[in-house]
Amino acid sequence: MKIIDKKGRLFGKISILDIGALGVISLVIAGIFFLPGTSVVPGVAQGKSQPIEVDVLVRGLSVGNFDSLLAEFKENKQASVIIRNQPAGSVEIEKIEVLPRTTPVPQPDGTVKALPDPRPEVEMIKDLVVTFSGNAEVGKSGVVVDGAKKIKIGTSIRLEGGIYDFSGSVIEIDTDIEG
Repeated sequence: MKIIDKKGRLFGKISILDIGALGVISLVIAGIFFLPGTSVVPGVAQGKSQPIEVDVLVRGLSVGNFDSLLAEFKENKQASVIIRNQPAGSVEIEKIEVLPRTTPVPQPDGTVKALPDPRPEVEMIKDLVVTFSGNAEVGKSGVVVDGAKKIKIGTSIRLEGGIYDFSGSVIEIDTDIEG
């Protein structure tokens, strides 16, 4: 009796291809359960959580009653943060700075001055710098909020509160805050 017959079977019973497939499957299972590797998620900061302050520039916010929006910020300082369409927890609104709306006006001597915009519709359009604070992991790859959402300068962030929901972009991240 031959060890391998004409059909490629071992001792006429089992195919060599079946034995090879069984060996590969066994190695994969052993690799999954016995050699799982590290549990580090690539691209996520592995540092301890610390307080941060983030400045967000909000341009062209259309608001009919700006005083009621400011009152909401003073009354309820908590806001939900959404980064890349994923909730990233809540933060505390620290400060709201209203930027002036100006328009360039040429002067008779050839220079240009930025003067207040006289158009009436500009009264309902505001530019703001919103400063909020929260906790994040700070590592070599950047600042990570809520476990896996990186923020960097230029990242779009949406702030959501009781009567507002608007977007802006990060212009500054301060990680040297004393808790």
